[in-house]
Amino acid sequence: MVNSPISERIGNRKEKELFELIRQGGTVSKIELLEESGLTVSTLTRLLDELCAQGLIAESGHGPSTGGRRPVLYRIQADYGCAFGVDISRTLSRLVLTDMQMKVLESRTWEMKEGLTPDVLLASVADEAEAMLQRRGFSPGHVLGMGVGAVGPVNREEGVILNPRYFPTPGWNGVPVRNMLEERLGLPVLLDNGANTALLAESWSRQKRSFRHMLYVHLGVGLRSSMLSEGKLIYGAVDMEGSIGQMIIQTDGVAPRSQEGNYGALESYASIYAVEREIRAWLKQGRPSVLSALGSPDAITFREIVQALHSRDPLAVEVITQAAVYFGIGLANLLNMLHPEKVVLGGPLISTNDLFFYTATQTAIKKTYYYPDYQVLFSKGSFGEEALAIGAAGLVIRQLSAI
Repeated sequence: MVNSPISERIGNRKEKELFELIRQGGTVSKIELLEESGLTVSTLTRLLDELCAQGLIAESGHGPSTGGRRPVLYRIQADYGCAFGVDISRTLSRLVLTDMQMKVLESRTWEMKEGLTPDVLLASVADEAEAMLQRRGFSPGHVLGMGVGAVGPVNREEGVILNPRYFPTPGWNGVPVRNMLEERLGLPVLLDNGANTALLAESWSRQKRSFRHMLYVHLGVGLRSSMLSEGKLIYGAVDMEGSIGQMIIQTDGVAPRSQEGNYGALESYASIYAVEREIRAWLKQGRPSVLSALGSPDAITFREIVQALHSRDPLAVEVITQAAVYFGIGLANLLNMLHPEKVVLGGPLISTNDLFFYTATQTAIKKTYYYPDYQVLFSKGSFGEEALAIGAAGLVIRQLSAI
């Protein structure tokens, strides 16, 4: 039996809107809420009192005085409840338990090796979720639900992972993730693609400056992207988070092809797969490298390449730099079309070294048409590799204010 819909926990529409303003603001003064909500003082006071009585928000001290009494500050009550977030990716999958302010209370990861079929992974996720609640002493009623951010494409409405590429284990096509986890845990489960959940987490982390237009790109085995405009995630007619990888940046006759898809596509130049392919090809041609001592070139993986990069191996530096330049070209194309205010880059290619991030962003800046009039902020994000799972928990929390 699945708990009642999360959106029914706050029954009043105006209370939902007020809760959302506080959630977005982090810590908000009563004066700010009065200006942003358009409510009268008496109505605002009554709604704030009701939300406080329900334990959803709490007073958080007083703000600085502007000449009169110091304004009361409000914030989301962190211990009102908790939410699970799951990231299902090609290299690692992750489960987190967060409080209402998306602070991680518990975390567990699984390396996506052969044998982690949907049945095996989801059973492990459910078992670990129950263990987390036991360790924390939380009852099932304290949990709002579970959000899942998965490699796309996904069917959000049906809660199904459709036909993702590059999984090390077969069986990940047409997986009814929502039903499988709801039946096991008895909690509401929401599904979206992982790029969207990561961007959701990063957009919630803004405390000092509000960004209306944000772009997120996850660089791993493949490329995944998401866009937020006017504070809302952009959804197309179909879920194709991996489409950015099929952007064609090379059309001559020797352009390589990604594992699947277009020849000369961005993914075939700037992805873990592309980096591994280049390194192996150079080693077979006899290029000197510390990687040569590790055995067959075909056995070299991204993990060993990163280690070589940290030791400043010339071949590893060259190949990573080349991949970053190509990605910077693709990123410049996105900037010239979409003009986001902020770009968040995540994934293994970003988190494992600084060379890729700085080379790619500098390349993009040089090839952005309206630069320097158009300025964009680049970031590695606030949550690192946990962003996808934390944002998945955020999917659940934001349902409280869903109309």
